[in-house]
Amino acid sequence: EVQLVESGGGLVQPGGSLKLSCTASGLTDRFSTYAMSWVRQAPGKELEWLSNINSAAGGFDTFYTDSVKGRFTISRDNAKNTLYLQMNSLKTEDTAVYFCAVDLGSQEGGTYFFVGERQYNCRGQGTQVTVSS
Repeated sequence: EVQLVESGGGLVQPGGSLKLSCTASGLTDRFSTYAMSWVRQAPGKELEWLSNINSAAGGFDTFYTDSVKGRFTISRDNAKNTLYLQMNSLKTEDTAVYFCAVDLGSQEGGTYFFVGERQYNCRGQGTQVTVSS
């Protein structure tokens, strides 16, 4: 069974930085074959897609939503089965629960859920990020 575990959240002042991690278990040597994403959910709002990093086949290309472009950086360490999100210049509106998510394909993972037009079937439990003075 594939499991994703996020960590690194916390309370930070506006303008501060945090680095989130997402460690995958159950993927053995397959981690690099999956595109990985970060999404977040602010209180009372729907899940919001933030960033994606492609698989090896996709050249590990990265993509960001406009609201975090230039402030957040997604990366991965395939040897450690770990996904990262470096968040700089944090704003109060970045306060949310942050999740890593992946589409494992129809033969694996759980029930599909959608974030906008993107579909996933596995995510972690999330890590809380609170930006406040």
